[in-house]
Amino acid sequence: MRSLDVVAGAALALPWIAVPVIGAWRASISTSLDDEPTSTSDDQLLVSVVIPARDEARNIERCLRSVLRTHHPQLEAIVVDDHSADDTTAIVRAVAREDSRVRLVAAADLPSGWFGKAWACATGAHEARGDILCFVDADTVHAPDLLPRALQAMRRRGAEMLSVAGVQELGGFWEIVLQPQVFAMLWLRYGGTEIVNRSPHVYDKIANGQYIIITRDAYAAVGGHASVRGEVAEDMMLAQRVFAAGRRQAIVLGFDQLSTRMYTSLGEVVRGWRKNIFAGGAHALPDIAVARLLFPFALLLFPMLQLIPPLALIGAALGAPWPHGRAFVWATVATAASLVSWVALYRRVGRSVLYALAYPIGAAVLGWIVVGSIVRGRRIAWKGREYLTTDGSR
Repeated sequence: MRSLDVVAGAALALPWIAVPVIGAWRASISTSLDDEPTSTSDDQLLVSVVIPARDEARNIERCLRSVLRTHHPQLEAIVVDDHSADDTTAIVRAVAREDSRVRLVAAADLPSGWFGKAWACATGAHEARGDILCFVDADTVHAPDLLPRALQAMRRRGAEMLSVAGVQELGGFWEIVLQPQVFAMLWLRYGGTEIVNRSPHVYDKIANGQYIIITRDAYAAVGGHASVRGEVAEDMMLAQRVFAAGRRQAIVLGFDQLSTRMYTSLGEVVRGWRKNIFAGGAHALPDIAVARLLFPFALLLFPMLQLIPPLALIGAALGAPWPHGRAFVWATVATAASLVSWVALYRRVGRSVLYALAYPIGAAVLGWIVVGSIVRGRRIAWKGREYLTTDGSR
């Protein structure tokens, strides 16, 4: 092989080297709740924690008990049962008998045009007595210092809405292989928390619906969850509504304070992300025609760029006439660069670096999820309900 082919092939692989490095640097531009004190002058503020729950028997007790262990003294926990068919309500009633801060509220029948989570959140907000509303998912676990630190971060920033991005619990093989793929794609799009917070553009604003605190005044000013009732990514859209209204909002990391196990099987991962990636991601675009036209191709770019180099090497190993020369060098260097970046990621999240070897499998399934999401378009299916989300225009 000529040296010119080696140099040219390595040069072609530069994007596979540069993108993970730039992505890791952008992700590092973040602030954490670890930097906030655990004591706050807001101790006397009543915080209403609203937990929407639909068939959450697997998660609700763990979540609710962690909320009740908070170090914040003034708190009420409102669990909104969204027509659960499992033991969710029985579990909540049992906890409520032990702790008077817990209330169980039954959501009314879902109105036309509403997503179930938004309706449950709106129901809980209506029942809440606090000046601070805290919306959390039922599959989250909270450290006792989460709420005090979040309130301190909110006050220090002068924010009226604060979202916390916690750590993702990874159980089985498919969670470990697939969840990092999705979150890597999100980090590449948005960067770290301070890149999001400093952006002057509404389409760069995002929130983590697993944990959002917001003042009642700001919530009412933007119309609450009624203003995002037809959105599959209601968390993102609430942040964008708050920002567009001239209210300050922010997102911070809370890896030591918040954890979530979103899905526990391949089917759950596929269904969960398929509902969000395309329909929700449309709101992360500038409101121009060419961005919307190219969006499906941009979504597929991340998994495809991971897959093409190792597939080329596999083809060469099986006797395919391509790649050769500089193309072979490109495929080898690009595959190695991707592998190194995934080794670094799994080391960071405390998982065996051997999972990095499965990154092409994760990329292939992510591509399948993206294609399914694009095909479904605005039609969303989740927890036994069918929805039609908005088209992403503002």
